[in-house]
Amino acid sequence: MSAQNILVTGGFGFIGTHLTERLVADPNNHIHIVDNLSTSSIDLEAYLGFLGKPKNLTYSICSVEHFHRKIASEPDFHQIYHLASVVGPVGVLSHAGKIALQIVNDTDRVAQIALRTGARIVDVSTSEVYGGGRDGYCSERDFKVIQPNITVRLEYAVGKLAAEISLINMARIKPLNVSIVRPFNVAGPRQSGQGGFVLPRFITQALAGEPITVYNDGRMIRAFTHIRDIVEGIILVMTRGANGEVYNIGNPSNKISIIELAERVIRLTRSNSNISHVDPKMLFGPLFEEANDKYPDADRAIHDLGWHPAYGIDEIILDSCEYIKSKRRD
Repeated sequence: MSAQNILVTGGFGFIGTHLTERLVADPNNHIHIVDNLSTSSIDLEAYLGFLGKPKNLTYSICSVEHFHRKIASEPDFHQIYHLASVVGPVGVLSHAGKIALQIVNDTDRVAQIALRTGARIVDVSTSEVYGGGRDGYCSERDFKVIQPNITVRLEYAVGKLAAEISLINMARIKPLNVSIVRPFNVAGPRQSGQGGFVLPRFITQALAGEPITVYNDGRMIRAFTHIRDIVEGIILVMTRGANGEVYNIGNPSNKISIIELAERVIRLTRSNSNISHVDPKMLFGPLFEEANDKYPDADRAIHDLGWHPAYGIDEIILDSCEYIKSKRRD
């Protein structure tokens, strides 16, 4: 296999570190990460040490905007994985009014790099673009639903959707090769609860014997997908995805309500915690908004790419729990 120069924006984030770990294992790849560490919870030196400080990994600690300005001094890329973005139901709140513009601008900068270097792009978008789909069921073939209530979460979703549309239209008129990934409720080792992600929060509370804080009635439906399955899907989209196509990467077999997730975390961790129902707006302020029900139609990824998710919900919980326990021991 010929050598591949690969750019990963947001490569030190939750998904990005797992993707980088997979890509850097192939000595034919040279990986360059662009990340300003604004949403990353990793200890960079510890992570690089974990990887063995590979010689085929370099990085720029800066924004996509800054990197785009200095790209003339960088090597040509064959592949670009675009993950850089603010994330999380809580993590987005402080960026209200700026999210959509930043997402669209950064995506355009990545497209310009790809046009200059001839790289193929996989843009990692979000399942939030569906706005809840058909009573939670989300297919790439469906209309996208923009909710009437204007929220920060909606700004994030619309920014991601606008970036998708821009890339696909650009690919129709310019020599741009791009595919889109819409991941569903990624979870697993290294995920932090800082951005408002539910599973690490539940596990941390359960291990401490604290009340499990379930927002409102907890009936919201999700389909959690192991980070390793997500990364496998993203790589398959890069290698097998069609130009201008969109792929849901999410495990419909893991469809579960949040209250059921809390109960399962308590059981699997053998915790004595009770469940406490809380109003998240009392915790995070009036800008917080819970997502609508959502679970994926994954047929396109399964049939067109040969993607087959391998991890059930219990494995996701147990793998996440082991990671959180290991961090507590450090």
